Amino acid sequence: MTSLFEQALGADFQRLHPMMRRRFGVGLDAGEACVGRGVMATIRRGPWWTVPFLQIGRLRNILVPDVGQDIPFTIENYPYRDELGRETVTFVRTYTTRPGRTARFDATMVLVDGRVLDYLGTHQHLAVDLDLEVDDPGGLVVRTGAQRFYEGRVGFRFPMLFSGRATLREHWSDEDEAFHVDLEVRNRVFGFLFGYRGTFTCDWVPAGDAPDRLKPRRTEART
Repeated sequence: MTSLFEQALGADFQRLHPMMRRRFGVGLDAGEACVGRGVMATIRRGPWWTVPFLQIGRLRNILVPDVGQDIPFTIENYPYRDELGRETVTFVRTYTTRPGRTARFDATMVLVDGRVLDYLGTHQHLAVDLDLEVDDPGGLVVRTGAQRFYEGRVGFRFPMLFSGRATLREHWSDEDEAFHVDLEVRNRVFGFLFGYRGTFTCDWVPAGDAPDRLKPRRTEART
């Protein structure tokens, strides 16, 4: 079985730079996990009124309210099989926003009907459809689509007026031999909400099972 991203991209997966293919080829069959370490050149947010929303998101590791420059971070991609038997890959980012203080953004991804579905937060409260595109330099462009909120028996499509659409661009540079990442989250009415830009390098380690500290505390069956 190929990785989640290879299945979702189909033939376009081969257009990725070889280092990008390895990074997004992480999966149970590949037997590899990917641990990236680097620096965010900048983390920024929108106007002052976005802060309360970002602070609420911090409670479940969905949003990062901190801002700054030259912020060390890690991203951990481990494949595992969740409680429902689905192959899942962690995308857990941890930022050292200041000495002794960290912020964390949790995401776990599965494949549903040929598309990558991104569950956000410690309890998988948000399920977000991802649209994937390979650009000319062999990088990956990820755009978020519809979002659904799940909590207990409650489930509804999240109104985009109160949320944002993210565009993530990631590529490998042969010049500095590093991955480059650039994210922007924007609301169609209120404009820019949150973003970051940084570089990192990766170590590939045997996959085994994902560490419990990276797994969500609740597994959501609804897609």
